[in-house]
Amino acid sequence: MARESGAYEGASRRQPVREPAARTYARALPVVPVRARGLTIEGADGRRYLDCVSGGGTLALGHNHPVVLEAIRAVLDSGAPLHVMDLTTPVEDAFVTELLRTLPPELAGHARVRFCPTGTDPVASAVSLVRAATGRSRVITVADEPFPDGPFPRDGEAGQEPPAGLLLEPVRSEAGVFPAADALVRHLRARTAEQAVPLVVDETGTGVGRTGAYWAFEHSGVTPDVLILAKAIGGSLPLAAVVHHEDLGEPGEPGDSDGAGAAGRPASPPAGGPGASGTGAFRGNQLALAAGAATLAHVREHRLAEHAAALGGRMLTRLRALAAEFACLGDVRGRGLMAGIELTAPDGTPGTPGTAARLAAAVRRECLRRGLIVDVTGPGANVVRLLPPLIVTEEQMSAVLDRLADAVRAVDRHRPDGTAAIRAGHGPR
Repeated sequence: MARESGAYEGASRRQPVREPAARTYARALPVVPVRARGLTIEGADGRRYLDCVSGGGTLALGHNHPVVLEAIRAVLDSGAPLHVMDLTTPVEDAFVTELLRTLPPELAGHARVRFCPTGTDPVASAVSLVRAATGRSRVITVADEPFPDGPFPRDGEAGQEPPAGLLLEPVRSEAGVFPAADALVRHLRARTAEQAVPLVVDETGTGVGRTGAYWAFEHSGVTPDVLILAKAIGGSLPLAAVVHHEDLGEPGEPGDSDGAGAAGRPASPPAGGPGASGTGAFRGNQLALAAGAATLAHVREHRLAEHAAALGGRMLTRLRALAAEFACLGDVRGRGLMAGIELTAPDGTPGTPGTAARLAAAVRRECLRRGLIVDVTGPGANVVRLLPPLIVTEEQMSAVLDRLADAVRAVDRHRPDGTAAIRAGHGPR
């Protein structure tokens, strides 16, 4: 342990001079993990932490789940190639079979799966796909314009072309954990269908049971034309894919001998930047496919989406009770095991710029002192986010919420801006 403790100190000193000062978890969470299992991380300093960041939602089954490790070892021990490009392998076939098994029949029966590198590449690939399929260029997101009818021509309105696609995040996690209302999703599906506009749903952070349904779009009962998948589908390893209806395609694909797009649409050049057409040397990594298939199957077989719905509902109820107690806590938002608690200025208003962000950072620090790892997100960096893995137990969730509540009380007693603590509804103490 002495050697690990020394490595911890050395690594912490070296990181700031070796890596750029971009927004990273490590800057705010100076923990050097040496072992991990499930919800728990052990640092090189010997301390244990409950991890409610889960790799930004990547770890659906937590750290080093036995089914994931077994799947990875099976590939390593088999002598199979660890990396091939666009060649069918038993591992890839098993992953695609399991993935299609989780999708609604109306999509699974007509689906095509495109693997692509992680990061922004699956989004770029989806954008390229709908642009090529429609011959139009404008792709909009729900956050871009006012709704319900902002991006579409109204009845009788001339001179405005429908967009090439509508991009929707079921929960805008990085923006501060904002779930899209089911009624809005249904409305957008109806409007896109009327205008022959592909509906693209980005399940990067919400898929594989996170929100209490296997795929978050299922809450609203709609079926999208295109799905963007990443994070949890790789079972803790990098993997991303775009799943789309077979009627959508890109010009120049095998079978498009006349250069026309899918379904007889005119061809248009792909757009969207690097990786837009699903290219990239490291798409479809075999270890990630094996880990992903094991994760998808385990979530399905053990009904972990239902577990996330039930336990997540209780988590949100307790967080809202905590927010009612402290004026520094504002809105509580989320779905399933994805929650955000908004920090506000001491009097419950936006107040001085940066005040809420300092409070959120203080809560995160106090959580870390109590052995709890949480994230801070949102454009104002004032939303504390909880993303526990789907295998979290009721006992573990109680421990998480107890530590968070204790951290909030500590911040409420000793505000970083020097103002008096204020309890909700009770005035200054």
